[in-house]
Amino acid sequence: MSELFSFIHLPAIGFAIGIIIGLTGVGGGSLMTPILVGGLGIPPAIAVGTDLLFASITKSFGAVAHWRVGNVAKRLLVVLIASSLTGAALAFAVIHQLQPNIEALNKVIKTSLGIALFITAFALLIRPWLLKFRRTHASLATTAAPAQDVQGNLWATVALGCVIGAVVTLSSVGAGAIGVTALLLLHPSLPISRIVGTDIAYAVPLTAAAGLAHASVGHLDVNLLIGLLLGSVPGILLGARLSQRVPEVATRSLLVAALSFAGVKLVA
Repeated sequence: MSELFSFIHLPAIGFAIGIIIGLTGVGGGSLMTPILVGGLGIPPAIAVGTDLLFASITKSFGAVAHWRVGNVAKRLLVVLIASSLTGAALAFAVIHQLQPNIEALNKVIKTSLGIALFITAFALLIRPWLLKFRRTHASLATTAAPAQDVQGNLWATVALGCVIGAVVTLSSVGAGAIGVTALLLLHPSLPISRIVGTDIAYAVPLTAAAGLAHASVGHLDVNLLIGLLLGSVPGILLGARLSQRVPEVATRSLLVAALSFAGVKLVA
Protein backbone atom coordinates (compact mmCIF):
# COMPACT_ATOMS: atom_id res chain seq x y z
CA MET A 1 0.00 0.00 0.00
CA SER A 2 1.56 3.30 -1.13
CA GLU A 3 2.24 6.10 1.33
CA LEU A 4 0.11 8.51 -0.73
CA PHE A 5 -2.82 6.08 -0.68
CA SER A 6 -2.45 5.58 3.06
CA PHE A 7 -2.27 9.33 3.74
CA ILE A 8 -5.35 10.22 1.67
CA HIS A 9 -7.64 7.22 1.53
CA LEU A 10 -7.31 5.53 4.93
CA PRO A 11 -8.50 8.56 6.95
CA ALA A 12 -11.35 8.95 4.44
CA ILE A 13 -12.40 5.33 4.95
CA GLY A 14 -12.10 5.75 8.72
CA PHE A 15 -14.19 8.93 8.54
CA ALA A 16 -16.95 7.20 6.55
CA ILE A 17 -17.05 4.21 8.90
CA GLY A 18 -16.93 6.58 11.88
CA ILE A 19 -20.07 8.34 10.64
CA ILE A 20 -21.87 5.00 10.41
CA ILE A 21 -20.71 4.02 13.90
CA GLY A 22 -21.96 7.35 15.24
CA LEU A 23 -25.29 6.97 13.44
CA THR A 24 -26.03 3.35 14.34
CA GLY A 25 -23.54 2.06 16.90
CA VAL A 26 -22.61 -0.65 14.38
CA GLY A 27 -19.80 -0.82 11.87
CA GLY A 28 -16.47 -1.05 13.70
CA GLY A 29 -15.92 -4.66 12.68
CA SER A 30 -18.92 -5.51 10.54
CA LEU A 31 -18.15 -2.86 7.91
CA MET A 32 -14.49 -2.04 8.43
CA THR A 33 -13.15 -5.58 8.09
CA PRO A 34 -15.04 -6.44 4.86
CA ILE A 35 -13.82 -3.17 3.34
CA LEU A 36 -10.23 -3.96 4.32
CA VAL A 37 -10.45 -7.51 2.96
CA GLY A 38 -12.66 -7.06 -0.10
CA GLY A 39 -11.93 -3.45 -0.99
CA LEU A 40 -8.27 -2.96 -0.12
CA GLY A 41 -7.06 -6.54 -0.47
CA ILE A 42 -5.68 -6.72 3.07
CA PRO A 43 -5.07 -10.35 4.16
CA PRO A 44 -7.98 -11.45 6.42
CA ALA A 45 -5.78 -12.20 9.45
CA ILE A 46 -4.12 -8.76 9.33
CA ALA A 47 -7.47 -7.05 8.69
CA VAL A 48 -9.04 -8.71 11.73
CA GLY A 49 -6.08 -8.03 14.03
CA THR A 50 -5.88 -4.38 12.98
CA ASP A 51 -9.62 -3.85 13.22
CA LEU A 52 -9.78 -5.36 16.71
CA LEU A 53 -7.35 -2.75 18.00
CA PHE A 54 -9.21 -0.06 16.04
CA ALA A 55 -12.43 -1.14 17.77
CA SER A 56 -10.86 -1.22 21.24
CA ILE A 57 -9.64 2.36 20.87
CA THR A 58 -12.83 3.81 19.38
CA LYS A 59 -15.12 1.96 21.78
CA SER A 60 -13.12 3.10 24.81
CA PHE A 61 -14.43 6.66 24.42
CA GLY A 62 -18.02 5.42 24.40
CA ALA A 63 -17.37 3.11 27.35
CA VAL A 64 -16.06 5.98 29.48
CA ALA A 65 -19.06 8.13 28.58
CA HIS A 66 -21.54 5.36 29.49
CA TRP A 67 -19.69 4.59 32.74
CA ARG A 68 -19.84 8.24 33.84
CA VAL A 69 -23.63 8.40 33.47
CA GLY A 70 -24.22 5.03 35.14
CA ASN A 71 -25.15 3.07 32.02
CA VAL A 72 -23.02 0.04 32.93
CA ALA A 73 -24.40 -2.92 34.90
CA LYS A 74 -21.28 -3.87 36.85
CA ARG A 75 -22.05 -7.49 37.76
CA LEU A 76 -23.15 -8.23 34.21
CA LEU A 77 -19.98 -6.52 32.97
CA VAL A 78 -17.76 -8.79 35.09
CA VAL A 79 -19.53 -11.93 33.83
CA LEU A 80 -19.26 -10.83 30.20
CA ILE A 81 -15.58 -9.86 30.46
CA ALA A 82 -14.60 -13.15 32.11
CA SER A 83 -16.60 -15.35 29.73
CA SER A 84 -15.74 -13.46 26.54
CA LEU A 85 -12.01 -13.53 27.32
CA THR A 86 -12.31 -17.29 27.85
CA GLY A 87 -13.94 -17.66 24.44
CA ALA A 88 -11.31 -15.41 22.91
CA ALA A 89 -8.51 -17.54 24.37
CA LEU A 90 -10.04 -20.71 22.93
CA ALA A 91 -10.44 -19.11 19.50
CA PHE A 92 -6.89 -17.80 19.55
CA ALA A 93 -5.63 -21.30 20.36
CA VAL A 94 -7.21 -22.39 17.06
CA ILE A 95 -5.62 -19.42 15.27
CA HIS A 96 -2.22 -20.27 16.77
CA GLN A 97 -2.51 -23.87 15.57
CA LEU A 98 -3.34 -22.71 12.04
CA GLN A 99 -0.67 -19.98 11.99
CA PRO A 100 1.94 -22.10 10.12
CA ASN A 101 -0.60 -22.58 7.28
CA ILE A 102 -1.52 -18.97 6.58
CA GLU A 103 -3.77 -19.86 3.62
CA ALA A 104 -5.90 -22.15 5.78
CA LEU A 105 -5.99 -19.54 8.55
CA ASN A 106 -7.12 -16.78 6.18
CA LYS A 107 -9.82 -19.07 4.77
CA VAL A 108 -11.14 -19.85 8.27
CA ILE A 109 -11.15 -16.16 9.19
CA LYS A 110 -12.81 -15.14 5.92
CA THR A 111 -15.56 -17.76 6.31
CA SER A 112 -16.08 -16.84 9.97
CA LEU A 113 -16.35 -13.18 8.96
CA GLY A 114 -18.96 -13.94 6.30
CA ILE A 115 -21.10 -15.98 8.70
CA ALA A 116 -20.79 -13.33 11.42
CA LEU A 117 -21.98 -10.67 8.95
CA PHE A 118 -25.11 -12.70 8.14
CA ILE A 119 -25.87 -13.08 11.86
CA THR A 120 -25.28 -9.36 12.41
CA ALA A 121 -27.65 -8.48 9.55
CA PHE A 122 -30.31 -10.77 11.04
CA ALA A 123 -29.82 -9.25 14.50
CA LEU A 124 -30.31 -5.76 13.07
CA LEU A 125 -33.37 -6.93 11.15
CA ILE A 126 -35.19 -8.35 14.18
CA ARG A 127 -34.18 -5.64 16.66
CA PRO A 128 -37.25 -3.40 16.04
CA TRP A 129 -39.61 -6.32 16.75
CA LEU A 130 -37.58 -7.25 19.81
CA LEU A 131 -37.78 -3.70 21.15
CA LYS A 132 -41.51 -3.64 20.45
CA PHE A 133 -41.88 -6.91 22.38
CA ARG A 134 -40.00 -5.42 25.33
CA ARG A 135 -42.25 -2.36 25.34
CA THR A 136 -45.36 -4.52 25.13
CA HIS A 137 -44.14 -6.53 28.11
CA ALA A 138 -42.83 -3.54 30.04
CA SER A 139 -44.14 -5.05 33.26
CA LEU A 140 -41.10 -7.35 33.19
CA ALA A 141 -38.98 -4.38 34.14
CA THR A 142 -40.77 -4.04 37.46
CA THR A 143 -41.50 -7.67 38.29
CA ALA A 144 -38.23 -9.27 37.25
CA ALA A 145 -35.00 -9.42 39.21
CA PRO A 146 -33.02 -6.24 39.97
CA ALA A 147 -31.44 -4.64 36.95
CA GLN A 148 -27.88 -5.73 37.72
CA ASP A 149 -28.78 -9.23 38.91
CA VAL A 150 -27.65 -11.80 36.33
CA GLN A 151 -28.30 -14.81 38.55
CA GLY A 152 -31.41 -15.98 36.69
CA ASN A 153 -29.65 -16.07 33.32
CA LEU A 154 -26.11 -16.53 34.59
CA TRP A 155 -25.14 -19.60 32.58
CA ALA A 156 -26.85 -18.35 29.43
CA THR A 157 -24.92 -15.10 29.81
CA VAL A 158 -21.66 -17.02 30.34
CA ALA A 159 -22.36 -19.06 27.20
CA LEU A 160 -23.14 -15.89 25.26
CA GLY A 161 -19.88 -14.28 26.40
CA CYS A 162 -17.84 -17.32 25.36
CA VAL A 163 -19.46 -17.45 21.92
CA ILE A 164 -19.11 -13.71 21.33
CA GLY A 165 -15.48 -13.81 22.49
CA ALA A 166 -14.67 -16.59 20.03
CA VAL A 167 -16.55 -15.00 17.13
CA VAL A 168 -14.97 -11.58 17.72
CA THR A 169 -11.47 -13.08 17.88
CA LEU A 170 -11.99 -14.98 14.63
CA SER A 171 -13.79 -12.26 12.68
CA SER A 172 -13.68 -8.95 14.66
CA VAL A 173 -17.50 -8.93 14.35
CA GLY A 174 -20.16 -9.64 16.95
CA ALA A 175 -19.70 -7.55 20.07
CA GLY A 176 -22.07 -4.83 18.82
CA ALA A 177 -25.27 -5.83 17.06
CA ILE A 178 -25.19 -9.53 17.96
CA GLY A 179 -24.23 -8.92 21.59
CA VAL A 180 -26.85 -6.23 22.19
CA THR A 181 -29.63 -8.29 20.57
CA ALA A 182 -28.80 -11.34 22.69
CA LEU A 183 -28.60 -9.27 25.89
CA LEU A 184 -32.01 -7.73 25.13
CA LEU A 185 -33.43 -11.26 25.14
CA LEU A 186 -31.52 -12.54 28.16
CA HIS A 187 -32.05 -9.50 30.41
CA PRO A 188 -35.50 -8.00 29.75
CA SER A 189 -35.48 -6.17 33.09
CA LEU A 190 -32.36 -4.20 32.20
CA PRO A 191 -32.98 -0.77 30.60
CA ILE A 192 -31.83 -0.58 26.99
CA SER A 193 -29.38 2.23 27.78
CA ARG A 194 -27.62 0.00 30.32
CA ILE A 195 -27.52 -2.93 27.90
CA VAL A 196 -25.85 -0.75 25.27
CA GLY A 197 -23.45 0.77 27.82
CA THR A 198 -22.51 -2.62 29.27
CA ASP A 199 -22.04 -4.11 25.80
CA ILE A 200 -19.66 -1.32 24.80
CA ALA A 201 -17.79 -1.55 28.12
CA TYR A 202 -17.03 -5.29 27.93
CA ALA A 203 -16.12 -5.01 24.24
CA VAL A 204 -13.14 -2.78 25.09
CA PRO A 205 -11.06 -5.37 27.02
CA LEU A 206 -12.27 -8.13 24.69
CA THR A 207 -11.19 -6.40 21.47
CA ALA A 208 -7.98 -5.12 23.08
CA ALA A 209 -6.97 -8.59 24.29
CA ALA A 210 -7.91 -10.27 21.02
CA GLY A 211 -6.18 -7.55 19.00
CA LEU A 212 -2.97 -7.79 21.03
CA ALA A 213 -3.04 -11.58 20.66
CA HIS A 214 -3.31 -11.19 16.88
CA ALA A 215 -0.54 -8.57 16.94
CA SER A 216 1.73 -11.00 18.81
CA VAL A 217 1.74 -13.29 15.77
CA GLY A 218 2.10 -10.49 13.23
CA HIS A 219 -1.55 -9.82 12.40
CA LEU A 220 -1.25 -6.03 12.61
CA ASP A 221 -0.58 -3.17 10.20
CA VAL A 222 0.33 -0.14 12.34
CA ASN A 223 0.15 2.37 9.48
CA LEU A 224 -3.28 1.04 8.54
CA LEU A 225 -4.46 1.38 12.14
CA ILE A 226 -3.21 4.95 12.52
CA GLY A 227 -4.68 6.04 9.19
CA LEU A 228 -8.11 4.66 10.04
CA LEU A 229 -8.09 6.20 13.51
CA LEU A 230 -7.26 9.66 12.16
CA GLY A 231 -10.53 9.74 10.25
CA SER A 232 -12.78 7.71 12.51
CA VAL A 233 -12.85 9.96 15.58
CA PRO A 234 -14.27 13.05 13.81
CA GLY A 235 -16.54 10.73 11.83
CA ILE A 236 -18.04 9.25 14.99
CA LEU A 237 -18.64 12.71 16.43
CA LEU A 238 -20.37 13.85 13.22
CA GLY A 239 -22.43 10.66 13.02
CA ALA A 240 -23.63 11.12 16.59
CA ARG A 241 -24.86 14.62 15.70
CA LEU A 242 -26.56 13.41 12.51
CA SER A 243 -28.30 10.54 14.31
CA GLN A 244 -31.09 12.87 15.41
CA ARG A 245 -31.86 13.84 11.80
CA VAL A 246 -31.46 10.63 9.79
CA PRO A 247 -34.38 8.14 9.98
CA GLU A 248 -33.26 5.05 11.91
CA VAL A 249 -35.18 2.71 9.59
CA ALA A 250 -33.20 4.03 6.60
CA THR A 251 -29.78 3.47 8.14
CA ARG A 252 -30.78 0.04 9.46
CA SER A 253 -32.11 -1.07 6.07
CA LEU A 254 -28.94 0.04 4.31
CA LEU A 255 -26.79 -1.73 6.89
CA VAL A 256 -28.73 -4.99 6.59
CA ALA A 257 -28.38 -4.90 2.80
CA ALA A 258 -24.67 -4.02 2.91
CA LEU A 259 -23.84 -6.67 5.52
CA SER A 260 -25.79 -9.37 3.67
CA PHE A 261 -24.02 -8.52 0.40
CA ALA A 262 -20.61 -8.54 2.09
CA GLY A 263 -21.41 -11.85 3.76
CA VAL A 264 -22.28 -13.45 0.41
CA LYS A 265 -19.08 -12.17 -1.19
CA LEU A 266 -16.91 -13.50 1.64
CA VAL A 267 -18.51 -16.93 1.97
CA ALA A 268 -18.89 -17.55 -1.78
